[in-house]
Amino acid sequence: MRTTPIHSLIRSAATTAWIVMTLTGCGGSNKASNAPNPIAAQAAKPGQAVFAADSPQLAQIRSEAVEIALVPIGIVSAPGKVEANANRLSHVVLPVTGRITSVLVKIGDFVRQGQPLLSVESPDAEAAVASFQQAQAGVTQLKSALAKAQMDHDRQKDLFEHGAVPQKEVFNTQAIIVQAQAGVEQAQAGVEQARRRLQILGIGTTTFGQRVSVQAPISGKVMELSVVNGEFRNDLSASLMTIADLSYVWVSSDVPETAIRMVKLGESVKIELAAYPGETFRGRVAQISDTVDPQTRTVKVRAELSNPDGRLKPEMFGNIQLAEQTESRPTVAAGAIIATDGKTLVWRETATGRFEKVAVTTGAQIGDRVAILSGLKAGDRIVVDGAMLLAGN
Repeated sequence: MRTTPIHSLIRSAATTAWIVMTLTGCGGSNKASNAPNPIAAQAAKPGQAVFAADSPQLAQIRSEAVEIALVPIGIVSAPGKVEANANRLSHVVLPVTGRITSVLVKIGDFVRQGQPLLSVESPDAEAAVASFQQAQAGVTQLKSALAKAQMDHDRQKDLFEHGAVPQKEVFNTQAIIVQAQAGVEQAQAGVEQARRRLQILGIGTTTFGQRVSVQAPISGKVMELSVVNGEFRNDLSASLMTIADLSYVWVSSDVPETAIRMVKLGESVKIELAAYPGETFRGRVAQISDTVDPQTRTVKVRAELSNPDGRLKPEMFGNIQLAEQTESRPTVAAGAIIATDGKTLVWRETATGRFEKVAVTTGAQIGDRVAILSGLKAGDRIVVDGAMLLAGN
């Protein structure tokens, strides 16, 4: 059949109507697919996320309040030096003047308490023996006088009882007995004093020509030695040698007076020494000076630490961390922190189902919590679990 212009127009109109209906139907389908879905988060604007109140995903998002806690903001540290513990240091001196006959130790030797260090030939030792023997002789003489006085008293008493002498004579002899007894007691005290002197010198009571042995007052290492065989020494205050017990040592440091308020007696400290890189030693603050050095404006602080194996040697240098500066700061769980594109963020809950990204500046981490220096305040609620559900916003 031949097609006329009228037929063409009718066919064209039907086709157009079909297309319109088809497009309208498709448009209706798209509109239905874009209907609100309570399961998905809806971004109100960039950096925010909104969930419908009945969204089941809200149950998977857990938030908690920001807490305030004391956090470290700085460290009080200073250069340190190992020293012998002055409470475990002994300077050996002579108990008597005399000539050194033998030195039995050398620098670096370990000695035990009571071990002989040197011997001395001394006229003072001779005099001490002589004094003891003279005191003993004096006691013997006075005891003899006391016995005679007792005999005289007994005789005078007998004569008085027979009327041969007046009672005054009895009283006189009794007084002599009392004086003699006092003399004996005084002499015996002198003997004990002389005996004690000999015991201190470590020599006997009967023999002359004995040498005095000087013994170690403590166990430790001989750090200094300033005497040799054959010397004559008459200065009893001069140190002959120094013995140090290095089982415990000090690490001393000069702390600026502006930071000394944060250093406390008994507090634990960390020590790093140049001799042992990468290794940390621990001790406790044992002494804080009572004065400030007027030149350096510092306070001397000493920490004590155990040194059982002798690795820590006097004059070793290092650094000592004495205390941490702290202040109150907001803290959050470490899992709440998100690092992205060079920024540190958290999700803050502004209302039920509403969240927003907040840029924060973090500080030190203490355990599983992180200090927040800026961006949050106490009472803010942040997402600590389920932040991945908000990651697309």
